[in-house]
Amino acid sequence: MNSDHKIIKVKKNNDGDITDVMLENGEVHSIEDAIVMAKSHAIEGVNVGKSKNGREFLRSNPNSSENDNLDNMPMF
Repeated sequence: MNSDHKIIKVKKNNDGDITDVMLENGEVHSIEDAIVMAKSHAIEGVNVGKSKNGREFLRSNPNSSENDNLDNMPMF
């Protein structure tokens, strides 16, 4: 996979957790698959963090804009 895929939309569950992401090419991936893709640099603008309980999660790379934060992206 090339590394110029970008997340443009997200799907959330009832708790507000992101469950799926949509890429600019229309592909939809589970958050688990998106984490694997981010680790292999197949998605740009994101990185993988780890919570205190050891669970991995996807987050936007730090910058001065909040518009591209995953929680602020449009939903599908």
